[in-house]
Amino acid sequence: MDNKTIVVVGAGQGLGNHVAKRFGKEGFRVILMARNEQALKGYEQKFVAEGIEVYTHAVDAASPETLTEALHWVKSTFGTPEVLVYNVGITTPDELGKIDCEELMRRYQVDVASAYHCISQVVDEEFGQKKGTILVTGGGLALYPSVAYLPLSLDKAALRAMVYALHEALKPRNIFVGTVTVCGAIGGDGFFAPSRIAESYWKMYNERGTCEIVYTETNI
Repeated sequence: MDNKTIVVVGAGQGLGNHVAKRFGKEGFRVILMARNEQALKGYEQKFVAEGIEVYTHAVDAASPETLTEALHWVKSTFGTPEVLVYNVGITTPDELGKIDCEELMRRYQVDVASAYHCISQVVDEEFGQKKGTILVTGGGLALYPSVAYLPLSLDKAALRAMVYALHEALKPRNIFVGTVTVCGAIGGDGFFAPSRIAESYWKMYNERGTCEIVYTETNI
């Protein structure tokens, strides 16, 4: 039987790769996508060393046409994937008054619009037949906005609204849309360790219940 496929847009040594690895350990074929082609090759070697079937493709979330091409490649090479993960966000802090409208729209493209674009590329009849799953990395700034991260606060709130709307709209087509809202700085070996957060993605994929897991220490 052919392996199921997970596409992770926003691969990286943090959460993206750990989510991919969690699914890969369950027998999924892993497709890693990110901007840095050299870094992707390094990730590929590590996944192969762990016995995970992996492929990579360079994309830039600021350029939707690269996402279109990459997802077309996935479909033509491996067929419609079972899982799409969008794990992209510009997380640098900002000084109030220093972000102009052009930059605000550039951030929105990367953080939100390209997530919608990726979803639109995979949502079709076959994706529904496979009970396709779309998982989006959210952030606590959607719930607790900060002026120091104003563009990201706006974008995570918009991303969360999109997930809630699409969750209901696509449910009748057997497509699950959900978000893991991470309320903290990802990293380290504690509660916010990427490998630990990745378990929430696996849980959401299997349960297909609520459209949001708020990942916060107050819930433990």
